[in-house]
Amino acid sequence: MKLIRPALVSFGLLTVLTGLAYPLLVTGIAQSVFPDAANGSLIHHQGKVVGSSLIGQQFSSNQYFWSRPSATAPMSYNGAASGGANLGPTNPDFLKGVVARVTAIRAAHPAQTGPVPVDLVTTSASGLDPDISPASAYYQMGRVAAARHVPVSVIQTLIDQHTQGRQWRMFGEARVNVLQLNLALDQKVR
Repeated sequence: MKLIRPALVSFGLLTVLTGLAYPLLVTGIAQSVFPDAANGSLIHHQGKVVGSSLIGQQFSSNQYFWSRPSATAPMSYNGAASGGANLGPTNPDFLKGVVARVTAIRAAHPAQTGPVPVDLVTTSASGLDPDISPASAYYQMGRVAAARHVPVSVIQTLIDQHTQGRQWRMFGEARVNVLQLNLALDQKVR
């Protein structure tokens, strides 16, 4: 009995500290210092939540920029099933998927003769990537401009305005958030 009581008291105290006090403290700090990130980096449009800047969405209309392919199943961009396909670059299934996506992208962009940007035909490690490279956005701008009946220069200006540089000027690559670009496109070009 001498050993059980201190063990139960320690267990109860640690449960309160690590299961209640610490999470409340961290949540309070996050809400006060980083409220946008703590609440999911949600994007609002016309008073409604339309998505998150951290999770990609499927766009298939020619009037919109297309996202990087998603590897989540059973549906695309499923946050509950985050994870890549885990197929190496020499895997036959991976190669078939890339060839099929290259064929589809080339068919949708017949005026483009250069190489297809890699992020338009391969999935990201999480399968949820919300961003594409500026090269992927520029590759698609002719299709979007034609579908919206506007000059390519209008679309290029929007891409330039929504291109984010490297984080802290040294980490990662330049990127364009597809949802934010498509929302700006709807506001600028009807």
